[in-house]
Amino acid sequence: MKAGSVAALTGATLVLIYTALISSADGITKLLAGGYAAPQLYAVSGGLVALFCVLANRARPVEGGLRTTRPYAMAIRSVATVVAGVSFFYAFRLLAFAEVFIFIGLMPIMSGLMSGPILRERVPMRVWAALAAGFVGVMCLFPEGVQAITLGHAVALLACFSGTLSMVMARYVGRYERNSLALVFFPNLTNMVVMAAILPFVFKPMPLTDLGLAVAYAALLFGARWLLVVALRLLPAYTATPLMNLQFVWMVLIGLVFFGEVPGSNVFLGAAIVVASGVYLVYEQFAGQKRREARIQNRAAAVMPPAE
Repeated sequence: MKAGSVAALTGATLVLIYTALISSADGITKLLAGGYAAPQLYAVSGGLVALFCVLANRARPVEGGLRTTRPYAMAIRSVATVVAGVSFFYAFRLLAFAEVFIFIGLMPIMSGLMSGPILRERVPMRVWAALAAGFVGVMCLFPEGVQAITLGHAVALLACFSGTLSMVMARYVGRYERNSLALVFFPNLTNMVVMAAILPFVFKPMPLTDLGLAVAYAALLFGARWLLVVALRLLPAYTATPLMNLQFVWMVLIGLVFFGEVPGSNVFLGAAIVVASGVYLVYEQFAGQKRREARIQNRAAAVMPPAE
């Protein structure tokens, strides 16, 4: 298998693992969202994830450490990460667990829109067709039409936009950073600082059980975000984000087992369409890589002098 195909396969595998980790973290968020304000969870988790980054970097040092060579782009990613985290926190409080998937399903569309101006990545028409199919699947999750839109949906849309911007900026900064941990460290350090400033106004004592859940959330979030940063170096953003739609499977299972939420048939129909569009985009990534490699080989053969 060629290097490009291996990179794409590795990236796809990392994204799949990411979906399991981040869905588990989201489940903990929903468990805690009803009893605490967002700053309380994110002040703790942001500090812990930043600490995990420091420890991991010491275990396997990289030249330059956790410093960044793109401070402005990293600042945009960090702010977007904070906004996305808070918005998703309240979206999970206001909406059913699987319903938040509606907006996760919109992320590939937004990623495709952002990839052009930010990453200078050309998005082929056939990819836009798959993204449009994914959008149709998302709309299946709104059988009652636009009148069913609530404040929770607006908050989730903000989470979707800021979360996608954070991921696209991670791919941009990842082109220049030697240490992928920096892409996890700075957003979580920002999270801790911002939320710690608000924490005194909203703090509630946490029993050991909830504190343990917060620590577990931080560990899952650290693993998920690190894997995602690495994956976004290997896959175009518009290919990586549709794979994240496989979170739906985890979200349905977690919602059913822990929250007693049973999605309607329209949810499963929409999810099937969205996941199918994601699978097609992965196929297109492999097929496109093979076409590029074939063109390079053909050009090389054309300029090679004939054997004597």
